[in-house]
Amino acid sequence: MSAFTLRTLTDRDRPALAALICDSTNAWYVQHGKPPIFPDGPASTSLFAEVYEALDPGCCVVAAHHDGRLMGSCFFHPRPTHIALGIMNVHPDFFGAGVARALLGHVTSLADAQQKPVRLVSSAQNLDSFSLYTRAGFVPRCTYQDMYVDVPAIGMTVACPGRERVRPARFSDVPELVALEEAISGIRREQDWRFFIASPGDIWGLSVIEGIDGGIDGVLGSVCHPGSTMLGPGVARDEASAAALIHARLDALRGKKPVFLVPCERGDLVRTLYGWGARNCEIHLLQVRGHAEPLRGVTMPTFMPETG
Repeated sequence: MSAFTLRTLTDRDRPALAALICDSTNAWYVQHGKPPIFPDGPASTSLFAEVYEALDPGCCVVAAHHDGRLMGSCFFHPRPTHIALGIMNVHPDFFGAGVARALLGHVTSLADAQQKPVRLVSSAQNLDSFSLYTRAGFVPRCTYQDMYVDVPAIGMTVACPGRERVRPARFSDVPELVALEEAISGIRREQDWRFFIASPGDIWGLSVIEGIDGGIDGVLGSVCHPGSTMLGPGVARDEASAAALIHARLDALRGKKPVFLVPCERGDLVRTLYGWGARNCEIHLLQVRGHAEPLRGVTMPTFMPETG
C-alpha cells in the first residue's frame, strides 16, 4: 500500500485536484468501454472546487502521497440534518491502495461525531463503489433513471400541463422551499437553495411551481457548464408538478443535452419523459448510512452540487 496522509484541500491544490477528477473519471469510463466524460480536460473539472469551496469552505479532504502528489479527494457537505458525501475520486495510479476507504472513513467519522446520517447518490454501474459504500453501512433507499433530452434550439416543442405555474425562484421562497424538501425528503439545506438564487446567469437556474390553491408544490434547479449540464436538485409533491418543472428547466437549456435523475418508481413521470424523447444513460442509487425518512414525493438529485 502506498503511504499517504489525509489533509484538507488548499488553494494551491486546485489545479492538481481538477486534473485528478478529470483523469480518474475519464479512466473509469474508458475502462468500461465508454468515451471520456471530460474530453476538454481539467479546465472543465475546475468547476467542482469552485462551487464546493464556495458552498462549504474547507470541506474537501485529500489523500497526499509522500512525494506530494494527490492520490485522491472527497468533498463533503455538512447540513443540519445530515452530511452529504460529494464527489470522490482516486487517481488511476493508486486504484486498490485503500485511498477511497480512508477518504470515506474520514467523512463517516465526522458524521458519527455529530450523530448525523451520511447520504449520497452513486452509480449502480460502479460495483467497486457500491461495495465500498455498502461495506461501510450504506443502504440503498431509491433507484433513479438517468435520462437526457436533446433540447431543440427553439426550445421544447411539446406542451406540458402546469407549465404556466412555473416561475423563477425568489429569496422570499426559501423558507417554503426548506419546509417543502423536509416534508418530502426529510432533509434541510437552506444554503443550497440560497446559492442557486444568488447565482443567476448562464450557469445556474432555479424554478418553482406554484400550487393551484397557493403555496409552492415543487422546485428544480439546473447547471450548464462544460463540467456539468444537468437538472437538479429538485423535489415535487407529485409527478405532474415534477414534469412541469423538468419541462421548464429543459426549455431554458436550448440546444443542450442535459441529464436528469427521476425515480424509477414514478412510472407516469418516466413515460411522460419518454414522450418528450428522453433516453436512459445510467442508473443511480440514493444510499444512506444511518436514519433515513421515507420519501413522500418526487425527488430529483444532482451532482452539482451533490444531493442525497
